[in-house]
Amino acid sequence: MATLHIGKIQSLDAPELALYCTLKRPEEHERAGVLVATNEKVVRRLLASRFTVLSALLTPAWLERLEAGLRARPEEIRVYVGEKALLETITGYQLHQGALAVAKIPPQPGIEVLLETTPRPFLIAAVEGIASAENLGSVVRSCAAFGVSFLIVGETCGSPFQRRAVSGSMGTIFEQPVVQVDNLVKTLADLRAQGVRCLAAHPRPGARKLADMDLRGDCCLVFGAEGPGLTEKALAACDDTVKIPMPSHMNSLNVAAASAVFLYEAARQRG
Repeated sequence: MATLHIGKIQSLDAPELALYCTLKRPEEHERAGVLVATNEKVVRRLLASRFTVLSALLTPAWLERLEAGLRARPEEIRVYVGEKALLETITGYQLHQGALAVAKIPPQPGIEVLLETTPRPFLIAAVEGIASAENLGSVVRSCAAFGVSFLIVGETCGSPFQRRAVSGSMGTIFEQPVVQVDNLVKTLADLRAQGVRCLAAHPRPGARKLADMDLRGDCCLVFGAEGPGLTEKALAACDDTVKIPMPSHMNSLNVAAASAVFLYEAARQRG
């Protein structure tokens, strides 16, 4: 059972509340090694996760609803309780509705560890160049929905632990294994050396149709940002290029939608 230190606040001026007042400055959260969960569903998933919860900022009504989940945690948690009018002064109130929490970002296992500890056949996803935190969060959510072994986030992507990415994932980031790498192209080469087929999701001429691909073995599906798609180096690092067939006036889908289609097909083939 958690030890809760519950205190009412009349202002947001205290230094320990700074992270709640900087929701539009995600770089400050990254430097502190923490993430901020906003809205009820994400906070509830955080409370049910293995992440270490540091504090919560709640209205009295949300404290009543979430107190049991807070007390079920193993660590000491500081709970700051403020009236609705006070919490409405935090930018993004329509997103958080008075329920926020801060947690530590746990150390990420390396790919070698993940490959050794993950049951086969592997279903891996990798992303390159995704700057939109919402899109990245949606990819995380699709990975969790369709049983992805782990998600590789390349060096040109934003952090999957940014507030908007965490919200976009609907809190599935707390359970979905994710690893951030410094060199995606090298990582793909290393996967291929270990027998993992790397398939680029890219609608260029000559790409094979998704429905024609056998996705039941060890494979890594690689996704790029909408518009530029994958870089030539990333494409060259893959075994094959695969596309979703669509009418000629359509040439691509948003990466969140495309990844969901690819991962559903992989999950369907695997039963």
